[in-house]
Amino acid sequence: MPSLRSVLGTAVLALLQLNFSTCNRESQGDGTTPSADSATVENVELPGFDTSELTRREQREWSTYVSDLLAPCPDQPVSIAQCVKESRKCEACKPAADFLLTQVRRGRARSQAEAAFRIRFSTDEVKPIEIGQSPARGPKDAAVTVVEWADYECPHCGMMAPVLDQLVERFPGQVRLVFKNYPLSMHEHAEMAARAAVAAGKQGKFWEMHDLLFSKQASFTGEFAQFAKELNLDVKQFRKDIESDEVADVVAEDKKQGDKLGLEGTPMIYINGRYFKSPYFETTEDLDDFVQLEIKLRTGKDVKPKPLPKAPASAEEPGDTQPVAAPSGAKTAPSTKPAPSAVKAPK
Repeated sequence: MPSLRSVLGTAVLALLQLNFSTCNRESQGDGTTPSADSATVENVELPGFDTSELTRREQREWSTYVSDLLAPCPDQPVSIAQCVKESRKCEACKPAADFLLTQVRRGRARSQAEAAFRIRFSTDEVKPIEIGQSPARGPKDAAVTVVEWADYECPHCGMMAPVLDQLVERFPGQVRLVFKNYPLSMHEHAEMAARAAVAAGKQGKFWEMHDLLFSKQASFTGEFAQFAKELNLDVKQFRKDIESDEVADVVAEDKKQGDKLGLEGTPMIYINGRYFKSPYFETTEDLDDFVQLEIKLRTGKDVKPKPLPKAPASAEEPGDTQPVAAPSGAKTAPSTKPAPSAVKAPK
C-alpha cells in the first residue's frame, strides 16, 4: 500500500496539471477596448525586455500599462517605464513590468490586468494577518508566510493541501505555511473535522491529523476517534478535547478572522498578506513566481524551487479514483479530474 506521502505526492503532480480557479469567478472584464489599442500609443522599449514576439496590439497594450501605472515603490512617484529606464531604487519595478507583460500575453482585459497588478504590487493590498497560535510548518523567520483558510470536507482544499505543503520543502528555509480553519456550513462533517485537527494538535499531532483528514475526506462519517486511533493518540483525551469549548473557540476564532478578510470560499490563501486570488492568479502559472518574487524582494536572493519528487508509477492505476464533481456553474479543465476551485461560502 503506498504511503500517505506518496499519495500526496501523486496529488501534487496531478494538481500541477490544473489551474486554481474559483466557482464564483468574477467578471472576465468589462468588454471594452482598452486605450492601449489606440494607434497613437508609442511602443515602449525597456532594457532587459524583449517584446519582439508580441503582436503590435500587444506591444501597444504593454506600453500603455507601463507608461500609465506608477512604480510599486511609494517613494518613486514615476511610471513603471521611467522607473526601469532610470534604474530607480525600486526592486519591484522590473518585476512589475514583467508581470504586466505576462498579463498581456495571457490576453487579459485591461480591467483584469490592472486589478491583478494592484493585488500583486500595491502596498494598500497587504493585509495584517494575526498568526497567533495557529499551527505552522517552516521557520518563523521565513521570508514568505503563506496562510490558508480551509475546510477539511472541501475537495478543492484537499487538492490544494499537498501543493502548499510542498512549498515548504521546495523552498527550504524560505517559506512558512500557516493553517486556519474555515468549516463551511454546507459540509456536514467539516466543523467536527476542524475540531479533530485542533484536538490532535493538543497532543502534538496536528499536521499528522491534517494530512490524514484530507486523504480520507471522502469517508467522513462524523466519528473521528478512528483517526485518533490511527495516529496513536490518547483517544479518551481526544474525545474530551474535540467536544470542549476551548477547541470550539479555536475554530470559531479562525472563522472570525476569515470573515474579516471577506472570505468568499475555501481555500483562501494569503501570501505575505497578499490575497492569492482566482482568477487573477493560477496555481500552475503563478504560485512559484509569486513566492520567488517575495523572497527576492525581502532577501535580495534569486531562489529557485527544488523540483517535485516523481511519483511512483504504481501509486495510482487508471480508474482507482473517481473524479470529484465540480460545484454547479464551475468551469473545469478538459480532464478526468476537475480543476481545483474554491467552494463558495454561504452568505
